[in-house]
Amino acid sequence: MGVAGEKFQLGTVGALSLSVVSSVSIVICNKALMSSLGFNFATTLTSWHLLVTFCSLHVALCMKLFEHKPFDARTVMGFGVLNGISIGLLNLSLGFNSVGFYQMTKLAIIPCTVILETLFFRKKFSRNIKLSLSVLLVGVGVATVTDLQLNAVGSVLSLLAIITTCIAQIMTNTIQKKFKVSSTQLLYQSCPYQALTLFLIGPFLDGFLTNKNVFAFDYTTQVLFFIVLSCLISVSVNFSTFLVIGKTSPVTYQVLGHLKTCLVLAFGYVLLHDPFSWRNILGILIAVIGMVSYSYFCTRETQQKPAEASPQVIQVKESESNPLISDSLSTAENGGSTTDDEPLKVPMWSSKYSRA
Repeated sequence: MGVAGEKFQLGTVGALSLSVVSSVSIVICNKALMSSLGFNFATTLTSWHLLVTFCSLHVALCMKLFEHKPFDARTVMGFGVLNGISIGLLNLSLGFNSVGFYQMTKLAIIPCTVILETLFFRKKFSRNIKLSLSVLLVGVGVATVTDLQLNAVGSVLSLLAIITTCIAQIMTNTIQKKFKVSSTQLLYQSCPYQALTLFLIGPFLDGFLTNKNVFAFDYTTQVLFFIVLSCLISVSVNFSTFLVIGKTSPVTYQVLGHLKTCLVLAFGYVLLHDPFSWRNILGILIAVIGMVSYSYFCTRETQQKPAEASPQVIQVKESESNPLISDSLSTAENGGSTTDDEPLKVPMWSSKYSRA
């Protein structure tokens, strides 16, 4: 158990590190592509990202770097389309709202995810975790939220973006555990549906937001270089996203996303000399305190779970030796496995979500 726990922790740290590095890198690349070169077709660019990711994973599959594991096609299709729609709605939200309100939209994803997991998956969050998340949200809000200009259409789009993003990220974690597929296997099967969804709506959505035609853009050598670079980095971004959510939780992934925001702000100030104020510095410091405390309490509670589970294991073993329940262990006598172990192996959500 100790070796397995250490491997899991190392794998989790590696996934988190890969996610941070790749996400910050693609933000820098896309900033150069959009701000400096004027290529503002975000949704269409994302569809190209997913297409390149699928092609890369297909090559990896041909090289037998991972095993293809098909499962429920309707689930994969629905998941892929929902992911594509959530990305489009986030881009629409940014187009119809101010930057400050868009940042508030992103902040609202964490409490919404907590509420959905609590209501539908009976997941419990301790008071310390909730307090840490509150500190994090306050810090990111102070650092990033400037103006708040509300409008009816933008508010509806933001609400839809929040709901679809939360559901998509919860599904990422749930599908991997329910069907016992890896992040790579899920990403490989869902990528075509995500890419197709965004490729169909991308040109119209980008044209509506920018009043420009993506296919009529002047693709210079420099523009093409940054597009290719952005697509290559996106392979790592998409893979690490599924990896992080699969190994941790949708809430942890959102916390990591706000860490990336703080890093991007700091990077822009140090290397690109972007405007920076004491409010930004204060907000980042508060956010870091929230992230550190969240990580600490998550680690502590994770370590407490095996200790709490051990008495249950002992009790189960004692019950197996009790002749009064021999009838309920008939499957074990016939070479099967007992059902008494299932509560220790299967997450609470699995029985409720099995109807999907």
